Amino acid sequence: MGMLGEFREFAVKGNVIDLAVGVIIGAAFGKIVDSLVGDLIMPLIAALIGRVEFSNLFIVLRPPPAGTAMTLDALKKAGVPVLAYGSFLTIVVNFLLLAFVIFLMVKQINRLRRSPAPADAPPPAPAEDVMLLREIRDSLRRAPL
Repeated sequence: MGMLGEFREFAVKGNVIDLAVGVIIGAAFGKIVDSLVGDLIMPLIAALIGRVEFSNLFIVLRPPPAGTAMTLDALKKAGVPVLAYGSFLTIVVNFLLLAFVIFLMVKQINRLRRSPAPADAPPPAPAEDVMLLREIRDSLRRAPL
């Protein structure tokens, strides 16, 4: 088998295909979580702390050059060091939400995988050799000593 044949065998194995499907679904799911955080959760948090733009929260570490606007983008373009903790908090919230949703999904999948115990299933019939041994035992009990 040549290298091309080995590669084809590797590529069509179930695990590789499952991984590819997982990566594609994960990328799409990541966009959903980004939208959830950016469009729904962060505006609520911003409303609570009184800021309109949550990702624009930062601390300037060095005085900016004169005439530089006090926005995160302008300060970064001017080369001013800033701690952009708003962006970091957004990413942390994204991670926590994604981890929680994955936890719920795994929990649900595990619950569905557990097969319910059969309700009052009759026990399996004893093997033939067990039946013969029981007959011998019963015969010996009936026989006088």
